[in-house]
Amino acid sequence: MAISSRAKKVTTQTLLKMKQSGEKIAMLTAYDYSLARLVDNAGIDVILVGDSASNVMAGNETTVPITLEHMIYHAQCVVNGVDRALVVVDMPFGSYQGDSKTALDSAIRIMKESGGHAVKLEGGSEVCDSVKRIVEAGIPVMGHLGLTPQSIYKFGTYTVRAKEDAEATKLMEDAKALEEAGCFSVVFEKIPTELAKKVSESLTIPTIGIGAGPDCDGQVLVLHDMLGITKDFSPRFLRRYADLGEMTEDAVKQYVSDVRSQDFPNEEERY
Repeated sequence: MAISSRAKKVTTQTLLKMKQSGEKIAMLTAYDYSLARLVDNAGIDVILVGDSASNVMAGNETTVPITLEHMIYHAQCVVNGVDRALVVVDMPFGSYQGDSKTALDSAIRIMKESGGHAVKLEGGSEVCDSVKRIVEAGIPVMGHLGLTPQSIYKFGTYTVRAKEDAEATKLMEDAKALEEAGCFSVVFEKIPTELAKKVSESLTIPTIGIGAGPDCDGQVLVLHDMLGITKDFSPRFLRRYADLGEMTEDAVKQYVSDVRSQDFPNEEERY
């Protein structure tokens, strides 16, 4: 059922109230106007303009190559298609790691040039100064802990994080630090279910899981993965809700066949 354009817009306060009432938050990525419009009409709460655009839109192996300018462009496209959802924009690698001034400058550019509603960045205590500075400027910030794809060359693997006690303890401390720094929400990626449950219950802000079990306050998936547009990524946490990749290939094959056989355009499709 399509959501009316007059439906109440989702804000950071909406998400907080959803956590408090026990209502789960639904979040998906989008990178362009057309799909963002469909996702928004379907009633999604949060649209993440993810740096995963580096993978699914540009074909890069990691999220590292995507630039601030690329992210602003994708966010502009998404914002143009959204009436209701909260639009969160990933801050790409290199746009905030240097110092808090660089981080603030990048966040301001995203907000002013894209029209997005919030930004997201990866990391724990090491980025808290940047989080504070961005939040103090009036920009909502979503955190991201666990598997942090921008640090893939540091970790060297996409395996589950925080399985050992020391790393689990640090994640819990980082989550609390992000909350205290002013984050309105935090994403947990590929961490043990029990840890995600424990940390979610300890925080007042909403948690969004991806490969973090059912006890987070919400869930997020990459749109192209859950729709079956991408085929070379099949982690345990991914549920494919459609196979648009196969449907698209079949449709194009039929079109090619119809053009070759001169079945298209037929009498009714001519002027």
